[in-house]
Amino acid sequence: MVVLILGAMTAQNTAEPRYAQLVQAAAAHLKSHPGPIVILAHVDPDGDALGSCLGLQRALRTLGKDVQLYMQVPRYLTFLPQEGEVLPRLDVWPEGALAAVLDVDNTDLARVAGADLTAFAGPVVNIDHHGTNRREAAVSLVDPSQAAAAMMIKDVVDALGVAWTGEIATPLLLGTSTDTGSFRFSNTTPQVLRTAADLVEHGANLGWINDQMARNPPRYYALLREVLDQMAFSPDGLIVSSQVNEAALARTGSAWEDVEAYVNTIRNADGAELAVMFKDYGERVKVSLRSRGRVSAQNIAVALGGGGHVAAAGASVDAPYAETVQRFEAAADAELRRAGLR
Repeated sequence: MVVLILGAMTAQNTAEPRYAQLVQAAAAHLKSHPGPIVILAHVDPDGDALGSCLGLQRALRTLGKDVQLYMQVPRYLTFLPQEGEVLPRLDVWPEGALAAVLDVDNTDLARVAGADLTAFAGPVVNIDHHGTNRREAAVSLVDPSQAAAAMMIKDVVDALGVAWTGEIATPLLLGTSTDTGSFRFSNTTPQVLRTAADLVEHGANLGWINDQMARNPPRYYALLREVLDQMAFSPDGLIVSSQVNEAALARTGSAWEDVEAYVNTIRNADGAELAVMFKDYGERVKVSLRSRGRVSAQNIAVALGGGGHVAAAGASVDAPYAETVQRFEAAADAELRRAGLR
């Protein structure tokens, strides 16, 4: 087993020789694999998951590699892949395959979408930036200091020696933009801006990305009314929350994939340190968390059985809505007290 591990580091440390050596090793593993490569990411993929996977697939295909990405692309990201670039699911693993699993916290089999990793006995390359990653792959390149997995893939593409094109650079810029809130979040470091500038120089079309991401269907606004109707604040104003259930989706003609973006909308409430969106499936609730930085969304998510980053995290709770809210409130209260805010 080859394990490439980066612990918690500052953004500046990613320029040190050790990080470069690890990136070179990960790239060599992908480049030298003689068989097919299957690319996967996490469930409910976001722009970083899709952008990272698509950028890597396009780079590897220029090297003549047999590589295929499997993912259920959410509606708002369907503008990015070309026809046939992303298939919904792999049913039978090809002989001699390698799995490249990107942007997946913990290398948790339950968090990987697109294929059944429990049925796979081959090597796994995991490239990820979550601090709670367990580093359980054959090759783990994990750097929690990176704002987006797409930034790590950019370094891997450089190490592959591939000639850059706009088609490779654009999805990686989308991933970088997504996980930094379009370069508005506090994780927008100098390294992030330098990476973005490099990708633009390589042909990434930032204007096109922003225009496509800003487009919303009519149902978006209908569902927004539902979200605002359910919007609530904790008594001290530190937590803002909202809930969406099946009935709300039915009233607006929406789907679950339409819900995720609203947690960033309510996050903008003045005075709130933490935003939470409850996706109420009935006997299961998905909790999406966003923090302004003084409290750790990651700590709360881990307490609920999930994971993520300090600023953005989530968990899937196998309990009805009322019980999930109680568990969340206990975890959030503990975190707010730890941060000295209660």
